[in-house]
Amino acid sequence: MGMTNAVEQDSWTEIAVTVDTKDIDTAGDIANMVVPYGIYIEDYSALEEETMQIAHIDLIEESLLEKDRTKGIIHVYINPEENPLESTSFITERLNALGIKHEITISDCKVEDWQNNWKQYFHPMPIGKKLLIRPVWEDNYDAGDRKVLDIEPGLAFGSGSHPTTQLCLETLENYITNDSTVLDIGCGSGILSIASLLLGASSAFGVDIDSLAVKTAKANAVQNGFGDDKFTVVQGNLSDKVNGKFNVVVANIVADIIMEFNKTVGDFLTDDGIYITGGIIESREDEVLFSFAQNGFEVTDRFENNGWLVFVLKKSIA
Repeated sequence: MGMTNAVEQDSWTEIAVTVDTKDIDTAGDIANMVVPYGIYIEDYSALEEETMQIAHIDLIEESLLEKDRTKGIIHVYINPEENPLESTSFITERLNALGIKHEITISDCKVEDWQNNWKQYFHPMPIGKKLLIRPVWEDNYDAGDRKVLDIEPGLAFGSGSHPTTQLCLETLENYITNDSTVLDIGCGSGILSIASLLLGASSAFGVDIDSLAVKTAKANAVQNGFGDDKFTVVQGNLSDKVNGKFNVVVANIVADIIMEFNKTVGDFLTDDGIYITGGIIESREDEVLFSFAQNGFEVTDRFENNGWLVFVLKKSIA
């Protein structure tokens, strides 16, 4: 895995994910979805064989021989402005879904401790031209003529600080109109749905497989003044929980799941509707573009931020 000069800046936040060595490759792939610019893997399971190939075994340092060979550690480095809980909750969800046992620490402290400490890093954040995201504990801000999106960033993925969330929010600003009906697939904290409603959409429907996300999204919507008449959120998968057609569909997840959704999402999109996808890292662009074309979508716009991509699509005219 390539490293970048990110690590040389000691202000960056380190997330360390410890897993059994048999799971190291899978966990590494998942961690790489969180940061597109490189991770570092510590794996001593083949230490002696590898060293024997290069030099005599006596040359191995004592400190290395004492390392635990049954575990590997994946080091992820993220920008100090980002909330590391976005990344850790994403990694945890994906690893749990695969039944991979793991332990995560953030810069030498347990995730739980960090939860109570990280508020100091989260400040009101202007997004695009029309929105300001405000953590609910911050009262000192000037929104000007921006719409204020109040959020209590919990563990559910989506507090607005991640580059892909910012890109999606900026993109929505250009496409939401007063008659927009929005479908938010994998809605997480509900941030994209709530932003759409603040930007004038007539209704939003969120779906997520995670019950915590559903609960958080509902609470965040109420916090922003949107009840059941404007925002509906359900737990489950796209196909078994959603009916009808929407003129804006947004999915800010990861490349693999978006390619899966591409097969059926057209059924939920009006003929002239807009499909916005985020959470895609640059290295996956070609296969994602192929999947769009294969499933009858054409790209009308492409945006980029820190190696993350967002695409705006329409149904191809046959």
